[in-house]
This record gives sequence, structure tokens and C-alpha cells, in this order.
Amino acid sequence: MNPAAGGPVEGIRQLGRINNAQGHETEVLCVDDPQSPWLKNLELKVHAVGPGRLGQYNFCRAYDQWLVRHAHEYDCVVVHGLWNYNTFGAWLALRKSKVPYVVFTHGMLDPWFKRTYPLKHLKKWLFWPWGVYPVLRDAAAVLFTCEMERKLARESFWLYRCHEVVINYGTAGVPDPRQDYRPDFFQAHPGLAGKRLFLFLGRVDPKKGPDLLIEAVGELQRRGEWDPATMRLVMAGPAESAYAEKLKGLVEREHLGPSVYWTGLILGNQKWGVLQAAEAFVLPSHQENFGIAVAEALSCGTPVLIAHPVNISPEIAADGAGLAEADTREGCLRLLRKWLALPAAAQTQMRSQARVTFDRRYTSENSAKDLIKTLQGIIRP
Repeated sequence: MNPAAGGPVEGIRQLGRINNAQGHETEVLCVDDPQSPWLKNLELKVHAVGPGRLGQYNFCRAYDQWLVRHAHEYDCVVVHGLWNYNTFGAWLALRKSKVPYVVFTHGMLDPWFKRTYPLKHLKKWLFWPWGVYPVLRDAAAVLFTCEMERKLARESFWLYRCHEVVINYGTAGVPDPRQDYRPDFFQAHPGLAGKRLFLFLGRVDPKKGPDLLIEAVGELQRRGEWDPATMRLVMAGPAESAYAEKLKGLVEREHLGPSVYWTGLILGNQKWGVLQAAEAFVLPSHQENFGIAVAEALSCGTPVLIAHPVNISPEIAADGAGLAEADTREGCLRLLRKWLALPAAAQTQMRSQARVTFDRRYTSENSAKDLIKTLQGIIRP
């Protein structure tokens, strides 16, 4: 449940909070160490049975053993993700149980991974027939957040059979759209006050294309289309990895020191403050089944400049709440140039439409209702 893990964890928190407020009871079983600091102020009841072992796989027999003892106390189990022990452990515990389970894939069956990491995909194939495929096959439903994600999932592994269900997905968005959270951010980062901010918010990971964004800013600066005195690319997200260090080296080689600002992980009011302060949110991701941060930006009235592989990009572009281009360096350049070339009136209109699109398509209230409706159709009387 570490918030640094990104969208899935935030989705669990928000869906649970809303459903609990509507009279349902949502609890979380996870392989975190019970002393993990991020568990202290969660709104949900948490059963932490870790820590898990074997790196990111998080092997933890206490997880499935807990489910064997307690599954009968629940109407349904929702399994999040695919490639960690919690998925296989849930199947071990529930395959002979009368308690149904559903699986939220969170974009982890996108064929982009197969094309980009063929050796990792080969390893996954060794695990797939006995460690993942049975989990999906025996699930009461496998949940996808949009039609495009559902269709793409069929292309990753030829051994594939499951009950596919597409449900709405969303986020709570900014806590109070009328409140100005920008002072909270600028108090922590005073050097950004008065600058034109272009925001990358999320895990600094190759999948999200931050290298394309930095290279595009470098090209604009060389051509005099980016003013390092007044414009900043804000990189907001955990940046302690080897990949993040590689990007910082790229910033130095491109002589972008004044133009790129690293905040590290930001949460709470500071996060909402930078989303409100940004002129545009930019995500040139190579794969994104939904993109919680995209919806959060829209909730703040911030236009989004995103790549086509963000699966909700067609709706956003059609609404006029943002722009979409290819997930390439040239596509990223086009995104920034198109935005900078827009008349002030068109930029203002896009900001207004951003909030309208969020309210119509991506609220967590609608997502929570859709999830409950789906589960009620599965739960045995």
C-alpha cells in the first residue's frame, strides 16, 4: 500500500473510502510490513501480514493462509495486479472457496511490455501457465478500465480465457475545487513562483516516457522556443532510482539545469498545488491503462498533453480537454509546440473543459458505483 507505487494504490484507497461511506465494508489485505509508516493514517481497515520476500514478487505465505482462515467473513475478494504473489496467493486460497473473487489487471496485460521487454516477457511466459492464467480463468470477472485495455489484453499471451468486464474508473480529484492549494506548493518550492510550469507527475519510469519530455524541452530550448528564464519542466515523483539518475545526467548533457526542476515525491496539498499551478500536465507515456494523475490534473482544470497509448486519450482529445500525439520525441515536441501556439482564449477554453470532462467521465463516485454494481451481480445470495 506504499503510495509511491502509484495509481493502483490510490485507486484502492479512494474506492474503499467511497464504498464505505455508502454503507459497504471494505478492508485491505496486503504484504506490507505492519510497521510501514504509510499504513498509519489510512482510512481503511488494513491487515498487513508481511513483509514479503523475493524482491518485487513479495512472496508471503501468511497472505494466502490469512485468506484461508478469513475469506468466509467476506462477500467478495478484489485482487489487484497480476505479477506479485498476492495474485497467486489469492487463487491458492480461494480456488475451492465459495467466496468469489475478481481481478483488477491495472493495465498489466498491455502488449507494450511484450514488445519492449522481450526477455522479461519470456520469463513471464514460464510463470503464466501455472501462476497467472489459472487466476484469470477461475475469476468470477477480470476487470478492465476501458474498452481499449480489454482488447489489448488479448494480445499478450495466446493462452488466455477469462470473463472480461469493463467498468468505469476514476479518482476523487482535488478535494475542494474552490480552494487555492498553490501557496502550499510554492511555500515548499519558492523558486518556482511566477514561472510557467509544465508538469510531469508520477513514477520516474521508462514506461512513462520522461526521457522524451526532457529531450523535447532540450530541442525547444536550442531553437529559442523555450525560455529558461521563465519556463520550468517540473519533474514531480520519486527520483532515487538508477533510471532517474540517468535522466539527471541527460539534463546536464542537454544544458537544461535551469529549465528542469526535481521535486521528489509530493503528496497532499502540495500535489494539488502544483497541479493547479501548472500551465499544462504532460505525460508522453508508452503505456497507461488509465492514468490517475491525468484525471487528477483534469479535476484541477489543468489541460493534459498526453500520448496516444494513454488509453483514455481519445475521449480527452475529443472533448477538447487536452492534446494527444504519438509516444515519440517528435510527438512530444508536437504536443508542446501545439500548446504554446494556442491563442490565450483557446488555452482558457481548454482549462474550462478539463474540469467538465473530469466531472462527466472520471469521478471516483461513478467508479465506485460501477464496481459495486458489478460485484452485486457476482456475489452469491
